[in-house]
Amino acid sequence: MLIVGCDFHPSWEQVAWLDTETGETGEQQLVHAQGEAQRFYRRLSVPALIGLEATGNCHWLVDLLRELGHEVWVGDAAEIRASYVRRQKTDRRDAAHILKLLVEGRFPRLWVPDREQRDLRQLLIHRHKLVEIRSRVKNGLQHLALNQGMQKKQRLWECGWATSLARVAPAALGFAAAGRPDGLIGITGAADRAPGSERWRRPRNKARRRGC
Repeated sequence: MLIVGCDFHPSWEQVAWLDTETGETGEQQLVHAQGEAQRFYRRLSVPALIGLEATGNCHWLVDLLRELGHEVWVGDAAEIRASYVRRQKTDRRDAAHILKLLVEGRFPRLWVPDREQRDLRQLLIHRHKLVEIRSRVKNGLQHLALNQGMQKKQRLWECGWATSLARVAPAALGFAAAGRPDGLIGITGAADRAPGSERWRRPRNKARRRGC
């Protein structure tokens, strides 16, 4: 079986490997822009055990290795550094150290979500950011209405609220910026149109909307 220790960087990586059957070892630097990593891992016999530190921008590599049939272990970067005896660190030594931990069975393996779980997380993060933007915009529009004597509180967001705000915009912002609330009003609906928003949307009180 082939075991590979990988010191990953966004533009390149340093690898060190050991063939447990023949005892053959080696090391190499792979430049990502030139496709060296893809060619190197495609030449490996399947399945190979490949370990690397948990770091950003490496999802494409983990997905590639899994598609090729290799076993990928992602390790806790802090524990890997703590197990390093020598203070002077180089990329070659880091790759060799990761390989050593894999061979000795001391590699601090972490659970890694698959591609579908990562996509769901990104959707949730995207929606959360949209909700934060919507809250800030609605607070600003609420203050705009209060400064013009519109004491509606939550009723400001019921039917016809966009028309009411557009009516007070020229007096509040001046004619040069009177069209600005239209853009802000459009932002408030972005979170509701985000993917998956129907699942987490809070139910509204229908009784308060009958008079619209």
